[in-house]
Amino acid sequence: MGLDENNQTYNINADTAAGSIAKKIAARRLIIMSDVEGVLDNNQKLITEINSTSIKELIENETITGGMIPKINNCLDVASNGVKGVVIIDGRKNHSILFELLSDKGSGTLIRQ
Repeated sequence: MGLDENNQTYNINADTAAGSIAKKIAARRLIIMSDVEGVLDNNQKLITEINSTSIKELIENETITGGMIPKINNCLDVASNGVKGVVIIDGRKNHSILFELLSDKGSGTLIRQ
């Protein structure tokens, strides 16, 4: 939630806010914790890495739908504006951030331009 100078409340999207900050500070990577494993294919298997071309295809063939579309579009915007990669990880899993940062495999879906 946010407030303006007149105490008007606003619902601020956390992914959008984090993306704006990441772009402004030229972060190397943005990690978005969510309640999903990452981007899943049509067989509900984790897609470990996607780019702008594959994102468009996944939206067109309705693999990515609903509320995941704005999340993915925000990630792509961030990855296209100075941040080398954005990763969506499952915040419900123990140590998911450590696994993302300290392993070669990662723990979610990496989005690059």
